[in-house]
Amino acid sequence: LVNMYGITETTVHVTHRVLTAADFAPGDRAASPIGGPLPGLVTHLLDDRLRPVPPGRVGAVYVAGDQVSLGYLGRPGLTAGRFVANPFTADGSRMYHTGDLARRTLDGQLDFAGRADDQVQLKGFRIEPGEVESAIRDLDGVVDAAVTVADTGDHLVAHVVGRVPADLTGILSAKLPAHMVPGRVLPVDALPLTVNGKLDRRALTERATRTPGAEAAPHGGNDSVLATLVDLFAETLPGSAPDADTDFFAAGGDSIVAITVINRARAAGLPVAPRDVFLLRTPRALAEHLATRTPLPEASPAPTGHQDGPLPPTPIMLRQRELGGPLARFAQARTLSAPEGTG
Repeated sequence: LVNMYGITETTVHVTHRVLTAADFAPGDRAASPIGGPLPGLVTHLLDDRLRPVPPGRVGAVYVAGDQVSLGYLGRPGLTAGRFVANPFTADGSRMYHTGDLARRTLDGQLDFAGRADDQVQLKGFRIEPGEVESAIRDLDGVVDAAVTVADTGDHLVAHVVGRVPADLTGILSAKLPAHMVPGRVLPVDALPLTVNGKLDRRALTERATRTPGAEAAPHGGNDSVLATLVDLFAETLPGSAPDADTDFFAAGGDSIVAITVINRARAAGLPVAPRDVFLLRTPRALAEHLATRTPLPEASPAPTGHQDGPLPPTPIMLRQRELGGPLARFAQARTLSAPEGTG
C-alpha cells in the first residue's frame, strides 16, 4: 500500500510513502505518515515567520515546485493569501500554503499532524468556512454566523444569529459557488464558545445532529406530488432532512444521485426529466412544474427473467436523446445472463 498526500492547488499529489508493517502496529498514532515529496516538488515546514522548524517540531506545510498552480481564477484576494513568494529561491516563484500541519522525522519523512485553520473538505472541494460566514454576515438582519459540515459529510450547515433571510440559500447562490452554499440553515440565539473563547464548532455540529429538519408547510402545486418528491429527496439524500424548499445540490446531491431520483419519480408516475432536477432543484418547484404536465402512464410490470425482444432504453440513452446528441457512436456495455446452450 502507498499513502499519498496532496491537494488540488499542487496538481493533486505532493508526497508518497510505501506503508510497512510498522505503520499498522497496534497503538494510537498522533500523526499519519505521508512520506517525502515527489520529484520536482519541495515541501517546507515553516513557522509563522516563514522560518524552517527543526525535526520533530510541528510546522505549516508549504509546497514549492513545478506542479504548484498559478492561483484561483477570479479570486485575487484568496490567491494572495495562499500563494506566497518563495523565500528560498531567487527566481520569483511562489509556494502554496496548504493550511496543513506536519512534523519531519529524523530520516526526512513527514508525519501529517492536522489542520492549522478551519478549512474543510466537502465532496472533493476545499472550503474556507470563513468565506461562507462572511457572505452570510453581509445579509440584512444577520448578527453573526458560523458554518460547519453536517455529520453526514455531504453538505454545509449554516448557524445564524439574528433574522434569517427567507431565501438565504437563493441569495448565497448568487454570491458563492454551489458547493459553498449551505444545504441547511439553523437559527441560534448565540454561537457557543470554548473555554478559550474560540468558536466551538463541535458543539454546533452536535446541535445540528440533534435538531430535526424543519418541515415547510406545502403550498401550491399538488400536495401528494410534493410529498412524494420530498420523500424521494429524503431517500436519496440520507441525513439531509429535506423539506419542500430543499435545494437538491446544496443538500449533497449530484448527477449520479439525480438519476436515482428521476428513475424513482418515473416509477411513481411523475414525468421528471433530468433537466428538471438540474434547473428546478427543489421539491416545490418540481411539483409546480409537474402540475402543468401530463402524468406518466402506470408503470408496466418488470419483464420476466427470460423475456425475449427489444430492451427499453437506459436512463443514459434517454438523456443522450433529450440532449439531441448523436447515437451513431454511442455504446454501453451490460452483462446479461444467457440460458445454457445459447449461441
